Amino acid sequence: MDVANLVETTLAGMGYELVDLELSGRGLMRVFMDKPDGISVEDCERVSNQLVRLFTVEGVEYERLEVSSPGLDRVVKKEADFVRFKGQKAKFKMRLPVNGSKQLVGIIGELKDGVLQLDMAGSSVEIELSNVDKARLVPVF
Repeated sequence: MDVANLVETTLAGMGYELVDLELSGRGLMRVFMDKPDGISVEDCERVSNQLVRLFTVEGVEYERLEVSSPGLDRVVKKEADFVRFKGQKAKFKMRLPVNGSKQLVGIIGELKDGVLQLDMAGSSVEIELSNVDKARLVPVF
């Protein structure tokens, strides 16, 4: 059973977006969700209750479920995320080095054919999304 697909479909039906799903070997399941006007504690409670019922019916095994907003340093994973957050600063962890480094920080630019333009201190760098291990927004205060 594809738990990520099950959770994503359920959240979409409730008006939420699945941002990330983390499964640990010790039975911990973390669900990070969002919606246009933000996430409240009541939203987390509502989704948590729905997922507990769903997992019981579907026979999904887990020890502990955590449901929360993605936070200010939210994960950027999907192509749509990179388009949505164009112009914002992000921190990247690469699978293979780019310009000799696996850690990059820059402003998200255009995305075309799986290649992202990243503005790093005034110079433009092209990175393949397939080479991105993890990307997170950098909060601006």
